[in-house]
Amino acid sequence: MNDLSFAVPLWVWAAVTLGICVMLAVDLIAHRDNHVIGFKEAAIWSGVWIAIGLGFGLILLAWQGGEVSSTYYAGYLIEKALSIDNVFVFALVFSFFAVPDAYQHKVLFWGVLGALAARLVFIFVGAELLQVFFWTAYVFGAFLIWTGWKMAVSKDEEVHPDRNPIVRLVKKLIPTDPKFHGDKFFIRISGKRVATLLFVVLVAVEATDLIFAIDSVAAVLAITTNTFLVWTANAFAVLGLRSLYFCLAGLLRRFAYLHYGLAVLLAFAGVKLILSETPVGKLPIPLTLGVITVTITVSIAWSLIATRNQSKNRDQQPVGSGAGSGSTEEAGGPTAAPARQQPAASRRPHTKDSP
Repeated sequence: MNDLSFAVPLWVWAAVTLGICVMLAVDLIAHRDNHVIGFKEAAIWSGVWIAIGLGFGLILLAWQGGEVSSTYYAGYLIEKALSIDNVFVFALVFSFFAVPDAYQHKVLFWGVLGALAARLVFIFVGAELLQVFFWTAYVFGAFLIWTGWKMAVSKDEEVHPDRNPIVRLVKKLIPTDPKFHGDKFFIRISGKRVATLLFVVLVAVEATDLIFAIDSVAAVLAITTNTFLVWTANAFAVLGLRSLYFCLAGLLRRFAYLHYGLAVLLAFAGVKLILSETPVGKLPIPLTLGVITVTITVSIAWSLIATRNQSKNRDQQPVGSGAGSGSTEEAGGPTAAPARQQPAASRRPHTKDSP
């Protein structure tokens, strides 16, 4: 599988990774007091993360030229678009477990760390498989096409975070108290260390993100198998995931048809990956970047236009706000899962004592 090849010194890898760690530390320090993150603050932080992600593409442009920069932007855009779907699921998980607004950002912070670690592993494993075994392109391509089809036809299926096999396994292996205890993941009861309900929520977030990690890494590998570009595109897109949640969660009902656009992108990535191992070869990066940009723009515009009237009637209406935190409108925290996404199982009444 022919692909972009350029030398990336070890110190560049180290510098980029260190920069990502520094940005994570800044994000943690800025939100260490458990205050409820409102839309304005989330929008500012989202703007910062997006500016950093776009700025890195300009660095690549100056360093390696237009083709490398365009390839990075294609990967960054498709990962950023897929991260919006992450937000849908995070909103559902928080609503299902009735997580108080003030504790959501801590779960998301550690969730982002887990997402970065998972993606780093999948990137190197996936890139190596594609380089060594040509037929894995057909396997990954078919997986992406199947995932796109499932996303298009199964978006409204009920999702039960508490039934996730990993969540159930953790609850069996680790003694768990079915309550929130502030922002603590573990506490001691009668001298015994037990996990809190917030830790169960974290496990649910990490477990669901594993699926997103496989999808998104495979989609970017369809664009390039250059591990540096795949890693940076994923990392800079995921870094802003927490702010994106607080920025968009209250508006997710407006993105009613975005999943069709994401389904098209996944299917397109699958076809692109399969074609790379045929006489057709890899599709040009300008074409790829154009398809991604047009698909995202059309699906978002379609969603906003189609839901324009209903938003006037239901704008800012809380659905399943976190227990003990008041309404979303009062607190400024976006705990509501969108009406389109939220299954009946997650709309049942919640108490802090019932996960």
